[in-house]
Amino acid sequence: MIETTQCIEAGELSMTYQVPVRDAGLGAAFRSLWRRQTKDIEAIGSIDLRVEMGESIGLIGPNGAGKTTLMKILAGILKPTHGKARVLGRDPFDRKPEHLRQIALVRGSQPLGGAPELTVMDSLSYQALVYDVPEGQLQENLDELVQLLGIGELLNRQVRALSLGERMRAGLAMALVYRPQVLFLDEPTIGLDVSAAVQTRAFLRKYVAQTGATMILTSHYMTDVAELCPRVVLINHGRKVYDGGLPGLTARVKHDKLIEVWLAEGVELPPGIRATRNDGRYELSVAREQVADTIGRLLAETTVLDLSIKEAPLDVLMDEIYRADEATPR
Repeated sequence: MIETTQCIEAGELSMTYQVPVRDAGLGAAFRSLWRRQTKDIEAIGSIDLRVEMGESIGLIGPNGAGKTTLMKILAGILKPTHGKARVLGRDPFDRKPEHLRQIALVRGSQPLGGAPELTVMDSLSYQALVYDVPEGQLQENLDELVQLLGIGELLNRQVRALSLGERMRAGLAMALVYRPQVLFLDEPTIGLDVSAAVQTRAFLRKYVAQTGATMILTSHYMTDVAELCPRVVLINHGRKVYDGGLPGLTARVKHDKLIEVWLAEGVELPPGIRATRNDGRYELSVAREQVADTIGRLLAETTVLDLSIKEAPLDVLMDEIYRADEATPR
């Protein structure tokens, strides 16, 4: 029996697809009409996952790792080949109306369903009708979503006329108009410009903080994960490779520190220190154990106007983690 604090419990989840196999050539095409051959492709294998109420978790991994498959199982869209999942105490694949009213799935590639001829307001009203949102509660929810998402100017526009960023904001409003307890977000900032992505992350942070909702997010943009998810689950080749905080994952990779230094005009770097010059500053990639010595030389042998030390970009670290996992024998 699931404890009251547990939102999601998945045990030994596996998902195998059958895909057709056919040799090249016209003859093989005809033969496949009578004697079809298939092979099994394992999307995920024996994944265990437990999520507490109110947690925000990032599912990360390279393309084809199994993230979206796992999310679709938890959302009740796919039935696993093996294993069991419970979300809010129910089997998500049963898709009972009372359960569906408590979860929402938003896909960044298709954030806004429904008829493109409808206005955003009509779409929201229809969504509220489907999910039995009381009229008084609907107006309260709409007022809050309009303010948080800044969609007031979109309400009377047709869905077909919206940009991708506007569709994302309207899609989030549709998903949240009935106040679900669990959010499944698949690439919520894909295709958005920097400003729209920042606004989307700010909204999600505020919504989760205000409602206590549980959020499961997949994204290839590590900024989304770093800002929204204290816990990450790394999946590769359909297997769970890591489950914990993002700092614990990035600590697995020994990577150089990045030093940015601004020198007085006409001052050159000390001999032997290699750097790239960019817009009046020098950028140095330095092994962690050599950072103190390098900074000491810069301060002693040059006139430093400003200096900063940075970690390698998160995307670079994750690429190295993925590569290291690929090289691990299975």
